[in-house]
Amino acid sequence: MHDLFTKARLARCRSRFVVPVMLYEGKHICRSATLASGAEVYGRSGLDFLFSGGESIRPEDGMVSNGMSRDQTVYVPNGNSEWQLVDSIRMQDIRLLKALNIGTIVDLMVENKKVKFGMQVTSSEKVDKEHRYADFTLISVPYPGCEFFKDYRDNDYVAEGLVFEWNQGYVDADLQVPQSLIEKSRCLGIDWDRYRSWDLIKLTQNYLRLMLYCLHHGDSGLLVHCISGWDRTPLLTSLLRMSLWADGKMHKSLSALEMLYLTIAYDWHLFGHNLQDRLGKGEEIFFFCFNFLKHIAGDEFSIDRVKGETNRPKRSDSEPQFDDTVLIGVEDGSSPARRHRDSSGSMSSISSMSSCVLDGTTVPFVVGDDSPFPGERHPNGNVPIMMQPIAQRAVLGSAASSACSSPMAVPSKKPTPVEAGSKSGSSIGSWQMVTESGSIRGFTTSRDSPVLVGSESSGSSGPGSSPPEPKEASMRKMRLEEVRCIFLAHYSAVVGMRNGPEYGGGLSGFMGQLASKVGFRARSNIV
Repeated sequence: MHDLFTKARLARCRSRFVVPVMLYEGKHICRSATLASGAEVYGRSGLDFLFSGGESIRPEDGMVSNGMSRDQTVYVPNGNSEWQLVDSIRMQDIRLLKALNIGTIVDLMVENKKVKFGMQVTSSEKVDKEHRYADFTLISVPYPGCEFFKDYRDNDYVAEGLVFEWNQGYVDADLQVPQSLIEKSRCLGIDWDRYRSWDLIKLTQNYLRLMLYCLHHGDSGLLVHCISGWDRTPLLTSLLRMSLWADGKMHKSLSALEMLYLTIAYDWHLFGHNLQDRLGKGEEIFFFCFNFLKHIAGDEFSIDRVKGETNRPKRSDSEPQFDDTVLIGVEDGSSPARRHRDSSGSMSSISSMSSCVLDGTTVPFVVGDDSPFPGERHPNGNVPIMMQPIAQRAVLGSAASSACSSPMAVPSKKPTPVEAGSKSGSSIGSWQMVTESGSIRGFTTSRDSPVLVGSESSGSSGPGSSPPEPKEASMRKMRLEEVRCIFLAHYSAVVGMRNGPEYGGGLSGFMGQLASKVGFRARSNIV
C-alpha cells in the first residue's frame, strides 16, 4: 500500500494524493487535490528522476502491479499514446482509489481545468479525454472558491441571500449529477436545476445532504476534492465529520471541545490551510465552516434522516420558539451558558450580545443568525454592546455540559426605574434574560428578543400567565451548538473581529489555545 501511495501521488495537483480521513460503516471518506495536468506530471517526474538516483515510474508500472490483475483495471494505456507517463501515473491513481474502495468522486471545482496566466495548470476527472475514470460515479458540484468568502466577510458575515456570480469568465463547470442518482435521491426534495439561484447557505446545505445520501446508500466510499484541497475540501470534510459525530456515528468518546480540536488540527491545519494568509485577504472560509453549524443542526441533516430511520415532524410556526434568547445561569460557577437560535432568521435580536466567560476572561460573541462578532454595524444602524465581565464562570466545552438541559427564562413584570436600580444584581438563583445593555435582568423588551416575556409578551398571554415550555432540543442540535459556541469564543479571543488588530498567529496560535483546554499541554500564563 505504501508503494501504491508513492506512485499515485504524482497524479494529483501538488502531489496531494488521495488520503482516507474518515471511516463510516466500512466505507472510506477520502480527500485529495484535483488531477495534475500533463505538464505538472512530467515536471515532477523529472525532478523525481533527478533526485532519486535515476529511478522513476515506468510506463509498464501502470499496467499490472501491486498484485492486481488486468481484468481489475478500468483503462489500459495505449502504447502509442503521446502521454504514456500520464497514462501510467493516472492508472496508479485509479488503482489507489480501487484499493480504498472509492466509488464516488465529488468535484467542487467551478472550472473544468484551472487556468493561470493562460496556461492550464490542473485537470479533473470530469474532463479526462481518455475516460479513465468511467467506472466511478462522477459528481460535479461547483462550489465558490475561497475568494468568494471575502464577500461573505464584507457582508457582515451574513450568508443569507449571498449568491455566487456564476457568469464570470473563468467559471465553465456546470453541476453534473448522474440522472440515476437524481432519481434515487428524490426523497431529498432538491431541484438541482436551480443551483445557480441558491445562496451560500442553501448551496452548502444541499451539497452536504447529497454527500450524506451517497455515503449511506452507496456500497463504496467517497472522494471529495477541489483544486489544491486546502480550502473548500476541508470545509466539506469538516462538516461531514462534525455532522456524523453529532449523530453519534463516529468519534463517540470525544467531547465538543475535543471534536473541535480534532477537526481543526486534522482537517484544516494538517492538510495545509493557511489561515494567516486567508485572514490577510479577508477570505474567512475557515470561520464560515464553524459558524455554518447552526444551519445544519436540524434533524433533516442527520444521517438517520437520510437513511429514513426517523420521521419526526418539524416544529410548526404555532409552537413556542425560545430561540435567539440568551440565558445565563448565575446561581453558581458551574452553571453553563446556554443559548438558542431563531430558526426563522429573525433580525429583531441581531443586536443582542452574549459572552462566554473562560478562565476569568470575557469572550464576546453575537447571538443572532447573521453576524457573529461584536462591533459590527448592522443594517438597522445599531452597534451591539458587549456585556461587562461577569464574576461567575460559564464552563464551556466540558463533556458534562452537553448533558445539561435547556434553561427556562423566568418571567417577571417590568420594574420601575427605582426597582430596576435596586434589583439589578439580585437575580441570583434563577435563569435570567440578557438585555441589550448587557445587564442581567428579569425582564425583556421587544428589542432584546423576538420572544416577549411577561405581561407585555404578547396579546395571547394574559396577565400572570407563564410562557409555554420550549420544545427540548435534539442531541444533534445541542452538540453542534456547543461546538459552535466554543469556536466563536476562542475565535473572538485569538483572531478577533474584522476591524480588530491584525492577527499573525495562523492556525498554530489558534490550536495552541485549544490544546491547553483539551489538556495536551500546560497552559502558559498570558500577561
